[in-house]
Amino acid sequence: MLKILIPTIMLFPTIWVTSPKWLWTTTTFQSFIIALISLTWLKYYEDMGWESLNVYMGTDSLASPVVVLTNWLLPRMILASQNQVKTEPVTRQRTYITLLTSLQAFLILAFGATEIIMFYIMFEATLIPTLIIITRWGNQAERLSAGTYFLFYTLTGSLPLLVALLLLHTDLGTLSMITIQYSQPLNLYTWGDKLWWAGCLIAFLVKMPLYGIHLWLPKAHVEAPVAGSMVLAAILLKLGGYGMMRMMIILDPLSKDLVYPIIALALWGVIMTGSICLRQTDLKSLIAYSSVSHMGLVAGGILIQTPWGFTGALVLMIAHGLVSSALFCLANTTYERTHSRTMVLARGLQIIFPLTATWWFIANLANLALPPLPNLMGELMIITTMFNWSPWTLILTGAGTLITAAYSLYLFLMTQRGPLPQHITNLQPFHTREHLLMTLHLLPVILLITKPEIMWGWWY
Repeated sequence: MLKILIPTIMLFPTIWVTSPKWLWTTTTFQSFIIALISLTWLKYYEDMGWESLNVYMGTDSLASPVVVLTNWLLPRMILASQNQVKTEPVTRQRTYITLLTSLQAFLILAFGATEIIMFYIMFEATLIPTLIIITRWGNQAERLSAGTYFLFYTLTGSLPLLVALLLLHTDLGTLSMITIQYSQPLNLYTWGDKLWWAGCLIAFLVKMPLYGIHLWLPKAHVEAPVAGSMVLAAILLKLGGYGMMRMMIILDPLSKDLVYPIIALALWGVIMTGSICLRQTDLKSLIAYSSVSHMGLVAGGILIQTPWGFTGALVLMIAHGLVSSALFCLANTTYERTHSRTMVLARGLQIIFPLTATWWFIANLANLALPPLPNLMGELMIITTMFNWSPWTLILTGAGTLITAAYSLYLFLMTQRGPLPQHITNLQPFHTREHLLMTLHLLPVILLITKPEIMWGWWY
């Protein structure tokens, strides 16, 4: 773990010592080297347990893909933010990159933690840099209300989890993920036990977010700068899924009865948020709601607790992290040129930006789960395991898949096709930096087709 954590911590002096001229180049290069080193964790053994293990931290085949995704995100966030932040005073630029780096450090500590309480502390710590990025670098005045929504939704969901973890520690005497799976199953019979079960999960369901407690997400996404949107979509939503996977092992006897309403809400959310996407006019808002739709499938896959459900959820989380982040980058590049997120005002961009239209096309096809991309593999595994659990779920998952295809095509046609309005014929061309950014997003998605077992987890 230290081979990644120490270089990440050493980014802080790099940011504050480097001359302003080389600030963005140096930090991007160093963070990219960290991302390349992290790829060494993507080993695949037949029966791999914990590795890179010390007293507090380690990785296994569930944590490794998510940690690598976290490390891969930092250079992309710095690349994406360059145009927006470079005009600001140098101290603000340094502060901005420091916040992004601290976010990576907290996330590595969260995903690498072997103690559940350490995971909880780092889970909460990610709030602070994200909140500052949204409220300080957001685009409009509503960013403060978006930050308040984000803070209070997450904190309200997290406090019952803290109480539940302290109670669990009292019962078991340990909160180590390594030993807790070998402890005796808990005897859960009373109403208090049912409340404890809900307390363990609600923090992660808010973070995912589950439909009904998702209202903070579109606000936070729309008001955040591009790096805020990227880290929210690619990593912070995955904290919820990862936490649920770790906790479901402990909650077993009660889960069989209590998951029904949550699965029903998650599947209903897939259809509802997909339908909301179909009538969005705001580009970032549409992509944000599509994230809620995909995370509903992930929540269903995890709650069913079968190997296929867990594997499908993990695969879909990794694939969604790459694709959703790519879509937010594309939305930002359009916004930087047209200064509007309204899709109708920026139509027909394929005529003047043909290569960018190709990026839009690939990202949208990945978002609607085109074969043989990993998004399809994740969705198919979850839909199959749900059908096996109850054939009636096929109505909801099938309708959700259909709506996903509809709004993905709607997004592409509204932004790229159609007549080119007169007011945007003289936009500046796309930079090499932006094409490199899209390559770093979509190349891993395409390469994962060839070796999906590195993100299957430990259920096979």
